[in-house]
Amino acid sequence: MKKNIGNALALYPTPLVVVGAMVNGKPNWLLVGHLGIIGHDHVMVSLAEAHYTNQGIKESGKLSINIVDEEMLPKADRAGCVSGSKEDKSDLFEYVVDDNGVPMIAQAPVTMICSVEDIYKTKGFESFICTIDGVYAEERVLNESGKVDYKVLKPVLFEMPTYEYLKTGDVIGPCMFWGKDPGSEK
Repeated sequence: MKKNIGNALALYPTPLVVVGAMVNGKPNWLLVGHLGIIGHDHVMVSLAEAHYTNQGIKESGKLSINIVDEEMLPKADRAGCVSGSKEDKSDLFEYVVDDNGVPMIAQAPVTMICSVEDIYKTKGFESFICTIDGVYAEERVLNESGKVDYKVLKPVLFEMPTYEYLKTGDVIGPCMFWGKDPGSEK
């Protein structure tokens, strides 16, 4: 029998990312574990309302989502330890700025550039509903078809409520395999 554990958020782990935005003319970086897919070309980034980064996102209507791998984890973790309102984080990462003024982390193996379509507010949070304008990926993490190969990328995962970072796991099998033949097994 299952035990009711209340209204706990039970959708973790999620990929760990660093969101980049221009704030007061400088790049600011924020470690984010609350994001989601809301369509094939839309994502949602949920940030506590008090975050310094929010003001830059609202001013420009743009942000970058930089996927964290194990190599960039120490700096990514630092991006979550201090507020940009108290410490200048513009030089935390090497970065480039795209044609629309969006900062992208050079070390991030995959970066999505997004435009904010809407902001959905809940108690204490602003969730930015975004269109994906472009994705930049290192060639080493792409497969033969030019798509991101997550077995090579190995994004760091964030788990809550324990606040731990996890590694991605092994491949179990292909999607939509077992359901095609109810009697098939791995």
